[in-house]
Amino acid sequence: MFSLLPRATTGLLAALLLALPAHAADRSVTNAWCDDLGRRLRSVSAENCRSQDFVAVSERTSGGRALVLRDIPAARKTVNPPRVLIIGGIHGDELTSVSIVFRWLEWIREPKAGKYVWRVIPASNPDGLHNRPSTRANGRGVDLNRNFPTPDWEQDAHKYWIERTRRDPRRYPGDAAGSEIETRWLEQQIEAFKPDVIISVHAPYNLLDYDGPAPQPLRFGRLALNRLGVYPGSLGNYGGHYKSVPVVTIELPHATTMPPLRDQRTMWDDMLGWMDRNIKAGNGQAAFGQPGGRPEQYGPHRGPGAVDHRKID
Repeated sequence: MFSLLPRATTGLLAALLLALPAHAADRSVTNAWCDDLGRRLRSVSAENCRSQDFVAVSERTSGGRALVLRDIPAARKTVNPPRVLIIGGIHGDELTSVSIVFRWLEWIREPKAGKYVWRVIPASNPDGLHNRPSTRANGRGVDLNRNFPTPDWEQDAHKYWIERTRRDPRRYPGDAAGSEIETRWLEQQIEAFKPDVIISVHAPYNLLDYDGPAPQPLRFGRLALNRLGVYPGSLGNYGGHYKSVPVVTIELPHATTMPPLRDQRTMWDDMLGWMDRNIKAGNGQAAFGQPGGRPEQYGPHRGPGAVDHRKID
């Protein structure tokens, strides 16, 4: 059949045929990813997940799981929209930090959210999430939120882990800064997307934390600001202090039980209100040429014997 067609047409058809399996393969990966999430999380529908435009990147975790994101453009008439990066599930045992991102995706096309370009990463530690039981660390036993290549990592990460956490295995920072594929992938997303603000979701400390140059948020819904300090290799340290991009850490009240729907909505509305007042386009891009340095001091370690056995993230 191809011999009867002009050479240019033949080349175009061949290119299209070559592209089809890749697209189908990508869709099969994201569908399987959604099916796994639907089985793991009561509040996430696999069918709803499959209906969204998630994309699986080429990287895979040490456990062979896909790393998945979704981009949502701003409304058509928006001029120079700020860019928002949402990261959920960096600790695999904080299930609600994944579930609430899917709730936000239900509201992200509303007009107030349409002012922004969004990149959404619901589950940045899929191996930890799908472990039974789920684990804070990734599949190699590394706390991803202590593995980012902050300027203080070489000097302080292991020292802090040994002296302040007493070698808590849940907070092991890794053999080297950026040793984990998940951490390097998140670094790549920050570098490529150049967010003007990063929203990182955790549980179960029931508060807001903040790192970065913009005016700090005081309250999202029932969550009030309570700054926890800076930690070697944390995302707040890497993004807020080293890259000078505002990082809001949302600590939900429970790791396995979602807040009431009304609280979820108020949290979302307050977050959008704070962003509208304080986050402008270009903040992230301007900051990437001016990295910061080592923090003057670190926050206290809260171990299993402190604060009702809840964990600092």
